Amino acid sequence: MEWILLNDQLIKEEQLTISKEDRGYQFGDGIYEVIRVYEGELYTMKEHMDRFYESADKIKLVIPYTKDVLHKLIYDLVEANEVVNGYIYMQITRGAAPRQHQFPEQASPVLTAYTNLVERPLQGMRDGVSGKFAEDVRWLRCDIKSLNLLGNVLAKQEAIAEGCFEAILHRDGTVTEGSSSNVYGIKDGTVYTHPANNFILNGITRRTILEVCAEVGVPVRETAFTKSEALEMDEMFISSTTAEILPLVSMDGKQIGDGTPGATTRKLQQGFERKLGLKTPVHV
Repeated sequence: MEWILLNDQLIKEEQLTISKEDRGYQFGDGIYEVIRVYEGELYTMKEHMDRFYESADKIKLVIPYTKDVLHKLIYDLVEANEVVNGYIYMQITRGAAPRQHQFPEQASPVLTAYTNLVERPLQGMRDGVSGKFAEDVRWLRCDIKSLNLLGNVLAKQEAIAEGCFEAILHRDGTVTEGSSSNVYGIKDGTVYTHPANNFILNGITRRTILEVCAEVGVPVRETAFTKSEALEMDEMFISSTTAEILPLVSMDGKQIGDGTPGATTRKLQQGFERKLGLKTPVHV
């Protein structure tokens, strides 16, 4: 049985119990992070930790541990489960209290975290994936990595039901992000992506990709583009902690560019690998 982190203790999975009145369960009143593990190392842990605390501040939730203490707890969890390649899911809720919409006067936040083993999605990174446009019906604070993901779930399911990998969300025709990813277009060698405001989550992998663009000499414009402009892009790709850089080769059944992963996307994949020191290359 795997080890689970419950508050500041490692326990066996079968020992985990959560109150029926936990506000994460009843209201989605909490936040989360997903952190990648490569070769036993925590990828961009500082950036994930900073965003975790920033999200907590935005919903007025006080995390009862310092960043250093929480970092050590997560590291111990990875070691206990002997994770080589995988990810950590961690979340914190406002805690358990009699059900009422306003914040409870007395409640202790509940932190949980677990690990999963998963390899890099090399096949999709080499061949590309398909996407489907979906109306972005989520709330207006997508910059908070909250537990309220029903809009994302419905969009993702709509895409999967039609044989697509990802739902590409738009507000009145303006592309925002994917249901579980950030999204990018490439035109004439320049990368376009929605600015990091309240309409998108500023992904940690997104931030790394922008650094890679600077390192390999690929211009970036943080400018929103429309659905019709997306279909005219030379290349598109999506990114996330677990997906890395996935070429998007078709949208709504229409091919992007020539329908294969493009040269700029491959260049960024290689730059990403170099930056992280990954040992298994996408392209050999």
